[in-house]
Formats: sequence, structure tokens, C-alpha cells
Amino acid sequence: MPDTASPTVSVIIVSFNTRDLLVECIETLIAQAGPVSYEIIVVDNASRDGSADRVAERFPDVVLIRSELNLGFAAANNLGFTAARGRYLVLLNSDAFLTPGALERAVAEMDADPGIGLGGARLIGRDGAWQPSARMFPSLLNEFLTLSGLAARYPRSRFFGAFDRTWADPLAPADVDWVPGAFSILRHDLLDRIGAFDESFFLYYEEVDLCRRVHAAGLRVRYWPDVVVVHIGGESSRTHDDLAMSAAGKGAQLTLWRMRSGLLYYRKHHGWFGAWAVCQLESTWHRLRAWRNRGEDPTRRLKRAESQAVRDLLAQAWTETRGGRVSPPRPW
Repeated sequence: MPDTASPTVSVIIVSFNTRDLLVECIETLIAQAGPVSYEIIVVDNASRDGSADRVAERFPDVVLIRSELNLGFAAANNLGFTAARGRYLVLLNSDAFLTPGALERAVAEMDADPGIGLGGARLIGRDGAWQPSARMFPSLLNEFLTLSGLAARYPRSRFFGAFDRTWADPLAPADVDWVPGAFSILRHDLLDRIGAFDESFFLYYEEVDLCRRVHAAGLRVRYWPDVVVVHIGGESSRTHDDLAMSAAGKGAQLTLWRMRSGLLYYRKHHGWFGAWAVCQLESTWHRLRAWRNRGEDPTRRLKRAESQAVRDLLAQAWTETRGGRVSPPRPW
């Protein structure tokens, strides 16, 4: 139930050009929150589709923060944190929808175990298909297994399927390295100890970095299969009408963002060599892929061009982040 005085939960939703989904997200939250007292904080990242106006019109009780600049995921959530009054903070994507009892169970789990600093849900698509919901920290080995396709080829292997824990029973609760930011719940007072999101990350890796700091504080990150959230995924990304296209395809700009954040993450947690090594790993893989697809067959030419584009983006990301040392000015 909404609570304007002392809510148990502050639900923070970052919005960027997802007006209709955002309305559905808020309506579903209100319908499914159950007995949990909550407040809703929407941080609009300079949407161009009237998202903020629609929220103000339809949901007058929602705390609406309008940013004049697209701050990205990390900084926008931090802005929401400043307005939050709940004992718990829930991060909810605008394309994520609570199922009955999800919020109540998440709060009960946190109340029952003070050793949990942050928890995540079982994410499913609208069709009920499982999505990666409990993951291991990035590493050179996990990057290689993903790039090579071995992780996808042997998903039931504890070794090859380690990164997304595809070997594990999705219905079994577990302590994990990190959970995706589509839905997560954390203790508000924990931010006083570990800090908020690192705003160097515009998009990607920010929740991984936060979970590392939760672990460093001596607390656990928990995955709960009975906290179920329907997640579409990638909706804000699809709204970009000014993406820098290249032979890598429609997602070239998003790929660049992923590379920038990856370099920032590896430099922060694994030093210069870690950032250099992960960059070299992906570049070398695509050099080999291009060589393997030499020839004039149209399919081979396309794959060769894609790999060259990826290598070009890697070089660009390395230059723009100075090897993972600095974050380019926002918005990316």
C-alpha cells in the first residue's frame, strides 16, 4: 500500500522513452504490492516520448524526478536514492512487472536474514521463458567461454555454464555473485557503508560493481526463485533513433557502451593488465573469426565485416576510456 510517511520500501524506476511500458510497470506494482507499504520514485532520463508527463498525469502520488540529461542507469538511480525514505530500496526496470506476492516475499526474506545485503528475483519473459537471473562475476575465463560459444553449447556443465549458472536448478535459492538490475532489493542503510552506484558506468556493469562492494562489506547477494518478475529487456535501448551504425549491426552503439563499461570494470577491479587482457581477448577472437571467414561468399563477407567492426569498436572504447581509467562525458 502507498505510504507517504514511512514506507518499508522505496521502489525506484528509471525511465527512458518507455512511456507505455512504464505505465504498465507502475500499474502492475500498485496492483501486486500487497500489504507492503511503499513509495514509488520515477527518475525520467530526459525522455522524448512524454513519459514524465504521463506519469505526472496518471500517478500524482508518484515522486517524479525529471532529469534534463540522460544520466544513464547508475547516476539516475543515485538521484532516486536521494529522495528515498524506505527501509529497503527496490530497483525496478520500467519493462519489468511484479507478479503476485513478489514484493512481499522479497521483503520477508530480507527481514529474516540480516546477512543478506542485496537480493534478486527469478526473471522470466512474458512467455514464461527463463532469463539469466543469478550470475558469477566476469573473468577472463568466463569471457572466453562466452565468446567461444562453449557456454551456450554446454549449458549444463558447471565449468562451461558457470557465468550464467545455467547448470543450476532455477527453482533453487542460492547465494550468488551478482543479480541483474531489472529487479533487486537492498538495505537502504547499506549505502552509507558501501556507497551508491559508481557513476562512471553509464550502462552495463554498474550492478556487478555494486554487488562486489556488497560482498566486500561482508554481506551476501541472494537469489530467490519464488520472487518472480516478468522482464521484457532492452526496451530503452530500442528507442535510440540516433545510434551510430556500422557493419557490426544495429546495436553498434550499445556494443560500444558495453565495451566502455567492461574496460572501466576490469580496470577498477583487475588493474591495467585485466583491462588490457580482456580487450585483447575479444579483439583476438574476432581477428580469428575474420580469418576463418575469409573468402567471397556473402555470408562470410558479412561475418568478416562484423568482426572487423567489433575490433574497431574495441579500439575506440580503449582510446575513449584511456584503457579503462576514465569514463567519457555523459550522455554516452
